[in-house]
Amino acid sequence: MFQNILNSYGLDADQCLIEPFGSGLINHTWKVSLADAEYILQRINNSVFKNPEKIDDNLYHIKKYLEETVPDYLFAAPLATLDYKTVVIDAGEYYRMLPFVKNSHTIDNVTNADQAYHAAKQFGKFTRLLNDFDPKKLGYTLPDFHNLSLRVEQFKEAIQNGNKERFNLANNEIKEIILHMDISEKYAEIKKKREIPLRVTHHDTKINNVLLDDNDEGLCVIDLDTVMPGYFISDVGDMMRTYLSEANEEEQDVQKVNIREEIFTSIYKGYMEEMDGILTPLEKDLFIYGGKFMIYMQAVRFLTDFLNGDVYYQTSYPDHNLSRARNQIALLKQYILSEQNFRETIDGMEIKIN
Repeated sequence: MFQNILNSYGLDADQCLIEPFGSGLINHTWKVSLADAEYILQRINNSVFKNPEKIDDNLYHIKKYLEETVPDYLFAAPLATLDYKTVVIDAGEYYRMLPFVKNSHTIDNVTNADQAYHAAKQFGKFTRLLNDFDPKKLGYTLPDFHNLSLRVEQFKEAIQNGNKERFNLANNEIKEIILHMDISEKYAEIKKKREIPLRVTHHDTKINNVLLDDNDEGLCVIDLDTVMPGYFISDVGDMMRTYLSEANEEEQDVQKVNIREEIFTSIYKGYMEEMDGILTPLEKDLFIYGGKFMIYMQAVRFLTDFLNGDVYYQTSYPDHNLSRARNQIALLKQYILSEQNFRETIDGMEIKIN
């Protein structure tokens, strides 16, 4: 299956141990092991990423810039083939080979504040190191990925044109989304006034997109397909959405959805140690808003997909997307209740800038 691909890198498939690797849901990933070397092989999901060439081009520009400015930074960029290509096309599928970083691992859930701190620090460091890189050089690998205004318009269309039976089932959730529409209005204002800059943004800051060493300290960020121009609230918001609660978005019992305020403190501390001297005053004021922005948007997306008949997210039981929407709405309400405590934490914290 992999012979043509591995040949492109000068490797013999018969000499390689190839095993499925990781827990990613979008791309297919394998670990390729030889007697004296290890690699990561990925097949890019081109039904999600319609233009894989944009990903490759983005990573080329970022790699070149980092090599020139911070050559010691660990950047897990795709490796070149024998004919100097970083993407191999085989039977219409797109593949790439990445270095396997020894003595590293990932985790799928945040179990303590130190993990959140090191992850936030790595995502902040990534954006800080690219602060002087022109984000306009990057293509949009997922156009409108975090465009909350568009997600709300799609939600409104689903109310008008979606499944009426499902509309009745989701009546309470629809009311909650409408109740918190000020979050979308704030985002529209941010875009219209253009008062905060576009930055090189990861856009998918889940904990398993950070490589950790044997002491659970951060090494670098990975899964760079979604790196593109964006607002910093996408990165800090997605960390808060996915780190703060012990229960993830698949938990059906909303009573288990909680906010661990010590995790918020660690996210803020780790990210701001890298970015405090970079962010504008207005961006700093929007830090807490970032959590509402991402939690609300995910609730909108789950509920919209439910109303439309589950056409985007895979489901494994009836009303799965409705359950996910309820989960995120519960998280949003808990987050809003903690806002004042978050502000007091920020006001009382001294940041050691790197």
